[in-house]
Amino acid sequence: QVQLVESGGGLVQPGESLRLSCVASGSISRIYTMDWYRQAPGKQREMVASITTGGRTNYAKSVKDRFTISRDNGKNTVYLQLNSLKVEDTAVYYCKWVVTTETDPVLETYWGQGTQVTVSS
Repeated sequence: QVQLVESGGGLVQPGESLRLSCVASGSISRIYTMDWYRQAPGKQREMVASITTGGRTNYAKSVKDRFTISRDNGKNTVYLQLNSLKVEDTAVYYCKWVVTTETDPVLETYWGQGTQVTVSS
């Protein structure tokens, strides 16, 4: 079993920055993708950023050039740097990993519990 724990959310003013972290624990054998999603009240969950094992990144158009996803394989951690935050960035941010484990070679998807980001003046 794999557990993902996000942290780093909070209340900030427009234009400020936050850094989210997602730490994984458990018997991970191989990581395929590490993604960040977000869900605002009354809206569907949407992909914000993703990074592959090779370091290839992809961003939603709404956050490109403001958010940066990165990973630390040695710490089993993925980060999301949020710069120039806007009110519309307010949402619960979730990390999602696609991995195989030491006990199961089948690809599995795991989600964290989410961390709240609120941007307000």
